[in-house]
Amino acid sequence: MLIVDSHCHASEQFFEPVEVLAYQMERYEVQHAALIQMRGQFDNTYQEECIRRYPGRFTSVVAINVQRNEALVVLEDWVRRGAVGVRLRVADSEAVWRHAARLGIAVSAQGSAVEFASEHFARLVNDLPNMPIVLEHYAGLHHVAAGSAPGDDVVSRVLGLARYPNIYVKVHGLGEFSERALPMTADFPFVRPIPGVLDHVASAFGADKMMWGSDFPPCASREGYRNALRHTLSVLEGTFDTQALAKIFGGNALKVFPLQG
Repeated sequence: MLIVDSHCHASEQFFEPVEVLAYQMERYEVQHAALIQMRGQFDNTYQEECIRRYPGRFTSVVAINVQRNEALVVLEDWVRRGAVGVRLRVADSEAVWRHAARLGIAVSAQGSAVEFASEHFARLVNDLPNMPIVLEHYAGLHHVAAGSAPGDDVVSRVLGLARYPNIYVKVHGLGEFSERALPMTADFPFVRPIPGVLDHVASAFGADKMMWGSDFPPCASREGYRNALRHTLSVLEGTFDTQALAKIFGGNALKVFPLQG
């Protein structure tokens, strides 16, 4: 099965350089990855360099300073240079969201469950029906599992976003919402039963609208790259057939964040 990581970071200033990511990908047979720019970094030159150094391996999802007057011009320049997406927050300038749609790129969307459940976001999604929008980190529902966000009404509205054809959701490692087992067992590193976040997302969105992403390297402080892939896959194998899993763990990410050249 072709495996594509839809959410990972690489940097020489923070986290880890691309060589560390490339090693993890090779070791666990992950063929491609979308480099998602980390928060606070608006110089996307390093991601651009990674794509040149590893042709056919990575795509770049950039970030821009939406507060600057020239934000639209800057975004257009990064797209001209090969970016296939932009990382935006729900509360970011609508002008930037709409310009991304005009440029024909996808948005990797940051936000809390409350923000994704808002009327503002629903209106934005409805106004931009042709632009793929990928909700990061289980659309904020991993925090609901930890008891730090509002309850059933918010969850229902977030899961209801699955009705929009252009909405996708990133599913990451189980360590995002599961408690680490102590003492640790060899076969499964989390306390059982695990919260139902992944099951709820899978039931609402289905295989056509989900994509796996490691969240490397922050995942290293939770279960690690191997387990972020392995255990998420093991849970979803109980729900989806091989063809569906191929979409979740590869096909959907390649469609939304396509390789260039």
